[in-house]
Amino acid sequence: MTTPVPTRFSDDELALLDELVAAGVGDNRSAVVRRAVLLLADRVRRTRAGATIARSYRELPQSAEDDALALANAIAMTEAEPW
Repeated sequence: MTTPVPTRFSDDELALLDELVAAGVGDNRSAVVRRAVLLLADRVRRTRAGATIARSYRELPQSAEDDALALANAIAMTEAEPW
């Protein structure tokens, strides 16, 4: 089920929506707008996740010991492969 959301667009925005419909991004203006909302939501989630990861590295930077452990794990995983 969908719920109508009254929205106003400028002539330029409507022209852009029509271009996107013509390019096959969506079957109609509404489909393009719905897709844009989903893409924006995904971008916001990814941006927040990236900021959280960056903040955690600033608060607890990776140490030389972490590097050595990561390298040892990488070597062990590579050696475990049945090449």
